[in-house]
Amino acid sequence: MLNKDRLHAKATRREFTAGGFSLAAVTAIAPVNTLAASSNGLRRINIYSPRTDERLDVIYYVNGHYVPDVMAQLNNILRDVRADEVREMDAQLIDILAAAQALLGYDRPFSVISGYRSKKTNDMLRRKSRNVARNSYHTKGMAADLRMEGVDAAMLQKAGKHLGAGGVGIYTKSNFVHLDSGPVRTWGS
Repeated sequence: MLNKDRLHAKATRREFTAGGFSLAAVTAIAPVNTLAASSNGLRRINIYSPRTDERLDVIYYVNGHYVPDVMAQLNNILRDVRADEVREMDAQLIDILAAAQALLGYDRPFSVISGYRSKKTNDMLRRKSRNVARNSYHTKGMAADLRMEGVDAAMLQKAGKHLGAGGVGIYTKSNFVHLDSGPVRTWGS
């Protein structure tokens, strides 16, 4: 078993874009939370909400524990801004997002298009698009739709797939990726 202290950033961006990883990096992908771990037992995430102009660049996990106040801030930034409703987000989702961000090797924030969605918001979006699931993981606090400035959606999708944790969908026309903490599956449009 690999030492968690060495797992944080084993794959360089060049190795990642070429599709190759060192043995340590491939092993690090499962479980996902080991990739999000850093040498001092910390996990970090950097998120921006363009709809509200809110930003968070935070350490949300310290020495085996999620930081409650920081998790509440993450719940808030990932809220349903249309309904102004906050829901507790699944900690595994936050780990997946942080691991994808670490895997990409970028210190840029994820731009959140959609995090939690109330049933009312989800139903409204379903009427506008056939790509919105009736029982979306967004309504369970288990999904986020994301972009990253300077990174195309295909690269984000690749990072999500390499994690091997949860769902990964790509929406190329809208240039975003869906990541969730549900069953492992992929799709694209």
